[in-house]
Amino acid sequence: MKVLVIPDIHLKPWIFDRAEEIMKAGKAERAVCLMDLPDDWNMGFQISLYEETFDRAIAWVKAYPDTLWCYGNHDVSYPWRKDETGYSTYAEHTVVMKLRELEEELPRLSQIAIIHRIDKVLFMHGGLTDIFVRWQGDEFMKADIDEVIAMINDASRSDLWRNNSPLWFRPQYDKAKIFRAKEYKQVVGHTPVEKIYEENGVISTDVFSTKPNGEQIGESAMIVIDTETGEYEKIPVEGKPE
Repeated sequence: MKVLVIPDIHLKPWIFDRAEEIMKAGKAERAVCLMDLPDDWNMGFQISLYEETFDRAIAWVKAYPDTLWCYGNHDVSYPWRKDETGYSTYAEHTVVMKLRELEEELPRLSQIAIIHRIDKVLFMHGGLTDIFVRWQGDEFMKADIDEVIAMINDASRSDLWRNNSPLWFRPQYDKAKIFRAKEYKQVVGHTPVEKIYEENGVISTDVFSTKPNGEQIGESAMIVIDTETGEYEKIPVEGKPE
């Protein structure tokens, strides 16, 4: 299956517009969004932008109801009441309310989770390591992959808020062993990169995040990945609209 990966949003609803252009061009059969819908530099009081971003995501659900959604740390920080960089106390109510609205719009609640698998590709926000899986129990190291995924999606909030969890791990900097890298590709966001690239079985896609001055850090592109072969096409898109 050809799957479009929508990387970290961070209050940039226009990213969904670019993604829709790719879908309408017939380049992908399905989409996965790596989320981090809220929060960006100096935007904590821009409630209308928070609302616009979530409303655009909800509109995407209506247009592409089979899309899978991977919670990011910025998404769950609000309902979990976990303060972090960029967290807006001013936007708390809006984020919690709009996130619930998005969840309720999905045909199945299982479509939004920490980690998803399609064929031989794992999608998540940060990255999955042997360390995190073993922390949950040695028996999971040899368990069926769907059993491992179910375990992760049911893991406690305290475990998922650890630096080595699939919400927070940064394989771009930490070279901990990637879980079953020879069997499954991982597609992640979370850590801003200048270019989409693959290393140690992990494809990093967060190229739309910005510096504090609003300048985009990475190239303007998304990927469409073949979930059977793990091969992917990088598709250039327009950046921030003027």
